[in-house]
Amino acid sequence: MTFDVSPSLTLVLLAAVLVGVGVYLMLERSLSRIVIGLVIASNGINVLFLIAGGRAGDPPLNDGDHSTMADPLPQAMVLTAIVITLGMTAFLLAMAYRSWQLNGHDEVQDDLEDRRVVRRAARDLLSRRAADDSGATLAEDARVTRDETATDGAAR
Repeated sequence: MTFDVSPSLTLVLLAAVLVGVGVYLMLERSLSRIVIGLVIASNGINVLFLIAGGRAGDPPLNDGDHSTMADPLPQAMVLTAIVITLGMTAFLLAMAYRSWQLNGHDEVQDDLEDRRVVRRAARDLLSRRAADDSGATLAEDARVTRDETATDGAAR
């Protein structure tokens, strides 16, 4: 007796769309969009785990034929992933709320090390790259970079 173990095309497309939308949202600068993207991508990965688990079958603990039993491992992995996603979502929501309390927005600021690299490039310590894709020089990029860590509010 053989069973069809090929996954449903609809579920595969659903998982791909969920992961794609989730990754797109995680690349945004707003922490609230990052949280939504994390949840959507996590749901896509969970669907992918269930698809990879094979066909639905009898409960794993039965006294009948062992060839018709479902594999319980993907279901256990999805339950664990749901708990981890819940904890990560709570942490990111707390970060977004604290950022909103302190700054009035939840936008992720640029990394300080990135700013140092731009400043060094503006001083021609990194002279290998003179212009980016838009054609602006590194000195021009350094002038327009917004520095939220500066005390006077101006870019340094």
